[in-house]
Amino acid sequence: MEIRAIDHIELFVEDAEEPAAHLRDGFGFALAGRGGAGTGLRGCESVLLRQGGITLLLTAATSADHRAAEYVRQHGDGVGVIGLLVDDAQAAFAEAVERGAVPVAPPETVGPDGARVVFASVEGFGDVEHRFVSRENRAGPFAPFIEETGCGRGGGGLLKTVDHFAICVPAGTLDATVHHYREVFGLSQTFEERIVVGGQAMDSKVVQSASERFTLTVIEPDTSRDPGQIDAFLAAHDGAGVQHVAFLTDDITTAVRTGGERGVRFLSTPESYYDMLTPRLGQVGVPVDELRELNILADRDHAGVMLQIFTESRHPRGTLFYELIDRRGARTFGSNNIQALYEAVARQQAARPAGLD
Repeated sequence: MEIRAIDHIELFVEDAEEPAAHLRDGFGFALAGRGGAGTGLRGCESVLLRQGGITLLLTAATSADHRAAEYVRQHGDGVGVIGLLVDDAQAAFAEAVERGAVPVAPPETVGPDGARVVFASVEGFGDVEHRFVSRENRAGPFAPFIEETGCGRGGGGLLKTVDHFAICVPAGTLDATVHHYREVFGLSQTFEERIVVGGQAMDSKVVQSASERFTLTVIEPDTSRDPGQIDAFLAAHDGAGVQHVAFLTDDITTAVRTGGERGVRFLSTPESYYDMLTPRLGQVGVPVDELRELNILADRDHAGVMLQIFTESRHPRGTLFYELIDRRGARTFGSNNIQALYEAVARQQAARPAGLD
């Protein structure tokens, strides 16, 4: 199968309005549509958001037996579906099942002639499913069960597309997860590393589609060492899941300034990090004082520079958060910034009120 792009991300949430408002107000997503009982959705209500090439569907259950209700009961709000754009969803579903995928929903065709959409789902990792999507008109409406507002797919905005997903898996399952994505979905492993921070350690591998539009950074903790943030995520989330979604931007300084003014809270970075930045990397295209002011991290690989920043988690369990990433040639994921990220997340966790763990 050829995975062309991320068609959409569906978040299962307790209340769709509050997180949708935050994504609109803070990150600049536009309200693109709504769905519910009046539009053909059963057991749930959804809000559709768009910005650049990113489509988010936030779904809250209105019936206790809807899948979103079960997901939120176990994990809290989080990514429940990653929609994958393919040329033929029915064929991709059949191929994935033949290769060992567990089916979730068989192919279903919806919409009128000229704008028909086919959806079909299989299990991915943890309780996250992959929904194959093929569209007669890729610029057309999302689906007939969403009443759209007329907001187009393109337009302005500071965020361009989904760069990657970082997913945490239980210790001992990294290799099996990577093997599953290579064998079932045809992804290729492009990167691997072991990261040690103090007494903690984790191992990660990156798998990517041939189109380079679907990328997973898969992380497992090393349980022979001190418990760390990957262990904490797995415990709080109650199993494997998406730790963060990375959005690609072409102008991270403007995106961070704008997001900060709109109420997005980003993780802070120790002053000492910036003292060593120029000796470590040389010039990165943005003055160090501006990076320091905005708490933006920088890294360099064989192909170029990468600038990145992570938001604080607004999740009551301290799990899901977001990343903004500005790739100036770099193709890796900022492994040299992991220690700074760990320290920043540790400070946020230490500051959380008692009783939220």
